[in-house]
Amino acid sequence: MSTQFDSFEVIPAVDIQDGEVVQLVQGERGTEKRYGNPIEAATRWIDAGAQSLHLVDLDGAFEGERANAEAIDAVLEAVDVPTQLGGGIRIAEDAIALLERGLDRVILGTAAVENPDIVAEISEVSPKSVVVSLDAKDGEVVVEGWTEGAGMTPVEAVERYEELGAAAILFTNVDVEGQLEGVATEPVRDLVAATDVPIIASGGVATLEDVRALKKAGASAVVVGSALYEGRFTLEAAQAAADEDA
Repeated sequence: MSTQFDSFEVIPAVDIQDGEVVQLVQGERGTEKRYGNPIEAATRWIDAGAQSLHLVDLDGAFEGERANAEAIDAVLEAVDVPTQLGGGIRIAEDAIALLERGLDRVILGTAAVENPDIVAEISEVSPKSVVVSLDAKDGEVVVEGWTEGAGMTPVEAVERYEELGAAAILFTNVDVEGQLEGVATEPVRDLVAATDVPIIASGGVATLEDVRALKKAGASAVVVGSALYEGRFTLEAAQAAADEDA
């Protein structure tokens, strides 16, 4: 397991759309539930014991350019835990500028699929700072806000990004994302078996058993959104469940 994740981590998601925290169902616009101010959400999770935060500029993910920079900058200024940010980061200069401003890890999805060398370019300047986001639908990597197939499987993709210096892989199973109906562990196991890069799992977590299952599958961390916002369980309980057999 990477030194980034000394132990299994439960990472709260702060997904931002139009300056507000939201959660989407299967990544589709129009399905969002709103959960208020991003700074309040971020602070709430840190007070509950979050060791790091997962920030997403959802408008940026769909439009291809960062759209909630002001709200995200405000969160970065307000928190003192490691943060990772995805959504609309498409060129190396933007990623490096964010890292220089205090962001710990940039998450690249579409940009990394379209131009894999961007991972190496950023990693050369800031080692161990690039998380490659692999979103899978029906066993295929998808890009452009989950609307286009990339013509490769997650395992094929992860082998490529390991060579280019990715610090971690954020794996989202779109088939279960945002539905609170449970996780699929088999794809996570396949990725863990294919690489030494830490796998951060995301999508479908609804119960504490889902958290335990992803840890057992070999993931180094799990991002949780809807289940926390809907009060299915607390962050403290999720981390405790993950630590049970540590």
